[in-house]
Amino acid sequence: MEDIENTENMEGEIVFNIDVMLAKRKMSVTELAERVGITITNMSILKTGKAKAVKVSTLAKLCRALGCQPGDLLEYRETRK
Repeated sequence: MEDIENTENMEGEIVFNIDVMLAKRKMSVTELAERVGITITNMSILKTGKAKAVKVSTLAKLCRALGCQPGDLLEYRETRK
């Protein structure tokens, strides 16, 4: 029961680690946006975590362009309410 009580004040968020992958691949945001086929504005929204949703097809294109797996781009973080 203690575990349930401890998690009642917790929320979670999904964080995009696009910056990390860009650095590892030595790729610019502009180049990634072009490879994925989205605007720089939309790429910035993804990078900053302001996106409300992302299409699975866009996630697949990001993975293809960066040569990575979805788990390399996405991270779950718990936060306090």
